[in-house]
Amino acid sequence: MTQNTVSLSPSPQSMALAISNPGSLGTIDAYIAAVNQMPMLTAEQETALALRYREREDLDAARDLVLSHLRLVVAVARQYLGYGLPHADLIQEGNVGLMKAVKRFDPSRGVRLVSFAIHWIKAEIHEYVIRNWRMVKVATTKAQRKLFFNLRSMKQSGDTLTPDEIEHISHALNVREQDVREMEMRMTGREMALDGRDDEDDYAPSAWLSDEGAEEPTQVLERRARDELQSTGITRALDVLDPRSRRIIEARWLPEGDSATLQELANEFGVSAERIRQIESRALGKMRGELAQAA
Repeated sequence: MTQNTVSLSPSPQSMALAISNPGSLGTIDAYIAAVNQMPMLTAEQETALALRYREREDLDAARDLVLSHLRLVVAVARQYLGYGLPHADLIQEGNVGLMKAVKRFDPSRGVRLVSFAIHWIKAEIHEYVIRNWRMVKVATTKAQRKLFFNLRSMKQSGDTLTPDEIEHISHALNVREQDVREMEMRMTGREMALDGRDDEDDYAPSAWLSDEGAEEPTQVLERRARDELQSTGITRALDVLDPRSRRIIEARWLPEGDSATLQELANEFGVSAERIRQIESRALGKMRGELAQAA
């Protein structure tokens, strides 16, 4: 079989770096502009490259498959900007999913890579959103995750769901109506100031919350244990980390200002953003173990 060659521009070396490092081309806009210049593959070119990788483990062929589909990751990642997470990090996670898809892609099944890869890309981005979204345990079951990623688009307005809308969404997603109500409450809840503002006529929560001094002894002990864990437990957990891991955790999770992105830390340590993500994941695992022992 004659192998088709694929000419890609910009240079493969610079774009290969961009796979794991969206900021390597400058701003995120520059990265997006660069990947949109990558030519699309024909079905014959895609099949030839996929066979070269599967049969001969040709990494150059795998790279060309990934580079030609980076624009797909950008398009998918854009759909998740409403969760308040950095665009570059969303793209980075999507690129991981794309590379996993290329590794598992079988051209003999008669499916184009774009159709196969989109599921892997979304899966990686979903996991990233779930791990990092500010609502604790917002979606821990399969039904809750399905609602988390579909409820916004299925709501016909910004108002509270009506009983008919709840029933429709419940049937469409094959989940319980109770799950729909609960997820809507989690996603539409807003923060409220404890003392309110001076110009507000309404009572603030501090006016009607129960007196903390009226707690039962068991509640007092539980609160003290929780406060101890929050004040000293985190410090002890950080102490088990090496300096680089501690710097990454503090910059990502305990910043004094805005949290650092994977790319910013990658530039600081001279490694890829994917390497920073791996270090962060392992460090969080160590801290959870230390906090579990402290509890």
